[in-house]
This record gives sequence, structure tokens and C-alpha cells, in this order.
Amino acid sequence: MTSQQPRYSRQQLLSAIDHTYLKPEGTPEQALVVVREALAHGFKAACVRPSDVVGAESLLADSAVSLCTVVGFPHGNSATESKVAETRIATAAGAVEVDMVINQGWLRAGMLAEVRGDIAAVAEAAHAGGAILKVIFETCNLTDGGIVAACEASEAAGADFVKTSTGFASGGATVEAVALMRATVGPNIGVKASGGIRTLSDAIAMLDAGASRIGCSASVSILAEYDAATN
Repeated sequence: MTSQQPRYSRQQLLSAIDHTYLKPEGTPEQALVVVREALAHGFKAACVRPSDVVGAESLLADSAVSLCTVVGFPHGNSATESKVAETRIATAAGAVEVDMVINQGWLRAGMLAEVRGDIAAVAEAAHAGGAILKVIFETCNLTDGGIVAACEASEAAGADFVKTSTGFASGGATVEAVALMRATVGPNIGVKASGGIRTLSDAIAMLDAGASRIGCSASVSILAEYDAATN
């Protein structure tokens, strides 16, 4: 191996990647192309829009690739009841991972009890449907204190992962945010880095900082970079 990827095997990289297609203007077929790529390459998960879950489930049934979708996306300001309903619909259709957007306004206003309640309700619905829950913060809009508060609220509310970004805000994942999230939650729950991860070096930097998952749409080219560097 070259010095660029001294600590991660190909399988470790594959098992960290959520291959993602969330473009609002994309067609259902474009989403299913990404699902087929996730299946062909053996990525950990395929993450698609809620309207694509049924088609994706039919492709991924009986495979090792997890089906992920999003709720309260991309702003997080949906009523809790709406997020819960979205979660129940998604898990009934076959999603086994749910990425919800935190209520950013509540978080920034210091309404931490409300934030915890929002997350806890969605976590309960996800777990009842056999899915795990990841909570998206939009870290580019938060101070370090806000990131810590969001991590603590998510962990207390029963989330399985904390996640940096939707990919639709002004900034994406940073090494500093990922490291802070990992330091805050410790080994207790997962950390997903998402937003602006386009190269192998980007992905490795996030893993080095403590990410256990990488959400990106450039997964195939990242894997090609890895293969070129190791062959």
C-alpha cells in the first residue's frame, strides 16, 4: 500500500461507505443506478430519497447492502409527528437505516428538551421498524458548543449515529467537526461524515478523524482511486 492509505483495507473502506443519491431533481432511474452501483461494489449502504425506497428495496432484497433514506430532509423543521410518520412509512417499505435532520432552530435557540424529544420520537419509530437512526446536524451552521450539545442530545435520545451534514448547506464535513463529534460521543455511537467528500484523501481524513461511516455520491471514483493506488 502507498502512504496514502496505510491503515484501511479495501473492505474497511467499502464497509464505511453509504453510497448516496439525494438530488431533488433526479429521476427515479438515476437513483436506482446508484443503488445498483452500491450492490455491484459492495458498499455498506445505499442512501436514497424516500420516494425511491420501494424501488431500491426490490433491488437490495436479500443482499448485504443496507437501504437508507432520509426524513425531515433537508432542513429539519418538520413537525415531530411528520418525521415519525415518514420514518414509519420508510421502514415499512424496507429501509433499515434512517438519517433524520435535527431541528436546527430549536438547537440554536437552546431548546434542548425539545430537540431530545424530537430525536427520541424518531428513534423509537425507527427502532420499532427494525432500523437504526442517524441524526444530521448541519455542522457548518453550529459552533463547537452547538455540535457538542447536538451530540449529547442525540445520544441521550437513543440515536445510533451522529452525522455532519445533509450536503445541501453552505458547508459539508470537516475533520475538526468529525473529531469533535467522536470525542463527544466516544465509542458509544457511530459518527457519519457527509458533505463534500469527493476524493480518497477526503475519505481517509474523515476515517482518521473518527468517522465510522462516509456518506458520499463520489463513492465509485473514490474506490477507483483506492484500487489504482494499491495495484
